[in-house]
Amino acid sequence: MKTLLLSQNIQNSTLPFVLPPELEAGEPPEARGLARDEVRLMVSYRAGDRVIHTRFRNLPEYLEAGDVLVINTSGTMNAALRAMRADGSACELHLSTHRSDDSWTVEIRLPGEKGTTPLYDAHAGETLQLPGGATATLHAPYTRKMDARLPVSEAMSFSSKQEKGHYRLWLARLRLPCGWQDYLARYGFPIRYSYVRESWPIRYYQTVYATETGSAEMPSAGRAFTPELITRLVAKGVVIAPLLLHTGVASLEEHEPPYEEFYRVPLETARLVNMAREKGKRVIAVGTTVVRALESVTGRAGVTYSGEGWTELMVTPQRGMRAVNAMLTGLHEPRATHIAMLEALCGMEHLKVTYQEALRERYLWHEFGDLHLIVP
Repeated sequence: MKTLLLSQNIQNSTLPFVLPPELEAGEPPEARGLARDEVRLMVSYRAGDRVIHTRFRNLPEYLEAGDVLVINTSGTMNAALRAMRADGSACELHLSTHRSDDSWTVEIRLPGEKGTTPLYDAHAGETLQLPGGATATLHAPYTRKMDARLPVSEAMSFSSKQEKGHYRLWLARLRLPCGWQDYLARYGFPIRYSYVRESWPIRYYQTVYATETGSAEMPSAGRAFTPELITRLVAKGVVIAPLLLHTGVASLEEHEPPYEEFYRVPLETARLVNMAREKGKRVIAVGTTVVRALESVTGRAGVTYSGEGWTELMVTPQRGMRAVNAMLTGLHEPRATHIAMLEALCGMEHLKVTYQEALRERYLWHEFGDLHLIVP
C-alpha cells in the first residue's frame, strides 16, 4: 500500500488517501478480457455532487446534442530506447520532446527489478550508444526556463549560467541511420512504468483517432473510444472537435509540473468551442492535454482562438478555466498540476466526493484504468 497526497493547488491543501496496489491498472483492459470501451466510467455532476457508476460504452447516455467533445489526436511514439553508456552500463533513453531545431529533450533511466528510475549523474558531452549504430549526445541539462524554440547552442549558453545540481532531463542530439519515426518504429518501444508489469506493443498505447505521432506518453483519457462509439456520439448530435498536443515524459518520482509542449488548435475547433459556449452547451475536454491546449489559446474574456506553438501553461484554481466546463479524465496520482486543474474545474470538495467513490467502488488508476466524466 502506498499513501498518496492530492494537492489542492501547487502551494497548499492536500487530500490524503491510500491507493491499494491492486487498483493500479497493470495491463490493458484487453488483457483483462474487456473491450476498450468496457472500462468503467464514473459520471459526476458538480451540482449536488451526484455520482453515477457505469461503463464507458454508455457515454452517449450522458452527453447531449450540441455538446462539443474536444479530442487530442497526437499519436504515441515508441519513445523508449535501449542505450549503453561509455563504461558499458545499460540504461534506457526516453525521448520526451522533439524540438524545433531537430534536437530532443530526453530522460535517461536505469533499469531495475521494479522498473526504471531516473539517472542523475549524466554530464554534458556524454554520448550514449543506441541500437542500429545510432548515438545520442547530451549537450546541456534542460530546465523549465528554457524555450523549446531555442537552438541547442543558445540553450547550452543559458544552461551554463544555472546552478549545479542533478538534472532529470537533457537536451540531446540524435544521430540516426534514418528518419526518427522509422527508427523508433524499428528499435523503440513504449515507455512504461513499474505498475505495468509486462511489455505491450505500441498499438495498445494509441487512441483510435491518432493522426500525427509525437507524444512520449499516451493521451490516455481517449484510449477507451472505439470507432463504433464515436459513430454513436456523432449520430446523437455530439460534435467531435480535434486539436493536437504532443505530451512529454511524466515524472512519477517527483511529480514535476509539465514542461513546454507543442500544441495546434485548428480554426474550426476554436469556432466550435466558442459557438458551444455561446449556446450554453458543454465543452468537454478529453484529458488534461486538451485542457492545456485550449486554455493556452483562450483569453480572459473567454474567447478561444486558433493557434499553434509551445505552451508552459499550468491551469490552477487561482487562474481558473476559461474554455472548458466539463472533462473526461483518468484517475490521478498527486501530480499537483493535474489535481490543481481538476480543482479549477469542479472544486476540491467535489474531488473529495468522487475520489472516495472511486476508491470505494474499486476503480482502476493510470493509463490502462477507468475514467471519470465531470459535468456541470
